[in-house]
Amino acid sequence: MKLYCSLMICVLLLLTAFLPACTRQLKEDWTDEAFIRSSIIGVDTRVKLADGTEVTFIGFDNAATTPAFRQVFEEMEKELAWYGSIGRGKGQKSEHSTAIFEEGRLKVLNFVGANPDKYTAFYVGNTTDGINKLASALIESPDDIVLLSRMEHHANDIPWRKLCRTVYADVDEMGRLVLEDVERLFIEYDGQIKFISVTAASNVTGYLNDVHAIARIAHRHGAEIIVDGAQIVAHRPFSMTGADESEDIDYFIFSAHKMYAPFGSGAVIGPTDRLNEHIPKFYGGSMVDLVTDSFETYLPAPARYEAGSPNYLGVVAMLKAIDILQNKIGFDYIVEHERRLLTRIINGLNDIPGIILYDDVEKINDKVGLIVFNIDGLNSADVAQLFAERRGIAVRQGAFCSHPYVFRLLGIPDEQITEEMYKDDFSMPGMVRVSFGIYNTEEEVDIFLETVRQIILEK
Repeated sequence: MKLYCSLMICVLLLLTAFLPACTRQLKEDWTDEAFIRSSIIGVDTRVKLADGTEVTFIGFDNAATTPAFRQVFEEMEKELAWYGSIGRGKGQKSEHSTAIFEEGRLKVLNFVGANPDKYTAFYVGNTTDGINKLASALIESPDDIVLLSRMEHHANDIPWRKLCRTVYADVDEMGRLVLEDVERLFIEYDGQIKFISVTAASNVTGYLNDVHAIARIAHRHGAEIIVDGAQIVAHRPFSMTGADESEDIDYFIFSAHKMYAPFGSGAVIGPTDRLNEHIPKFYGGSMVDLVTDSFETYLPAPARYEAGSPNYLGVVAMLKAIDILQNKIGFDYIVEHERRLLTRIINGLNDIPGIILYDDVEKINDKVGLIVFNIDGLNSADVAQLFAERRGIAVRQGAFCSHPYVFRLLGIPDEQITEEMYKDDFSMPGMVRVSFGIYNTEEEVDIFLETVRQIILEK
């Protein structure tokens, strides 16, 4: 009996020693790197290399799309049990789903610092979808003029080109937007520019644009500002409200698939009264108020911008991701984390001969966590392939759907591209891009740098 009691005491002592550690490990802690990594689906996925060995995949292509939060997927699974048609039924499930869908707009507005008395939000599939819908509504004539920058993603360039006249503010030799050129164009066109549409953060260089300063310029000249927020929402806090009304952002668009909810959702935020003055060229159910044989009337915004059955689960995912980024992790943590990784990779690449860096690596406070480079003498597509085959590292290669911007950074004149593009041996000029997520680690950066050294040694 004494031996039994002694054994039980030992077991209890061991449990007392180990249980706190286990509890800490299981406890939700969004400031703990290990917990954050455990919250990302697929972070430990093993992939096969060219030589047949297996390694843990390293995702350095987060500017293109991010993996999903485990908690986002769990929220979707929970809501599936209560899924019903949105705004179309009196059943309990329909009313539950409709409430989440509609109340979610307030969460979106809060996420981007938009006053609900002034703004509304409508849901879209992604940033490209949102810009196209917004452009189809706002542009009234092919003679309307929209001012863009030369650093824009195609999603914030081509839709405007196709609907109206476009003019472009240029970038400097380091690739930053020249605000003086924005002002110059507004003066040159003397009140004719109706909108300026500009990215909040570049998908090529990561530069942050001072969109509130741009808003002040635009409003002074009678124009409205549209901000492509695809590359900022997972990296920095954003507010549509400026220091005063002249700096307020008029329209903001973003995608959830770049903020750990890759399930086909996004949002457009804009002034309710202005959105009610227009209607997108996308028609169907849900947006109409009344239809007869001879006419139809439309619901006010945001409903008039949401024809058809919505992607409810995508919206659920986006709302959960917003909650995690804004209220669980917090952007102070994200900014510090990215800066640490960015500093480490820049220092490492600077020490490797044969690396060509294209953006400003000295001043990085106005950059989100990405960097572009090339290895001298190697095609960017070949380099990306080697990263995947040698070490299971995913990077992006090419011109990143921002061709004019990339060609400028590469120093290739537009005339040269147009002359060479139809030649049989033409190869798309490009770069290699590394873009960080909140789950990436310094150890992954070190593996990446060692792989760069190996590629250069063997080329």
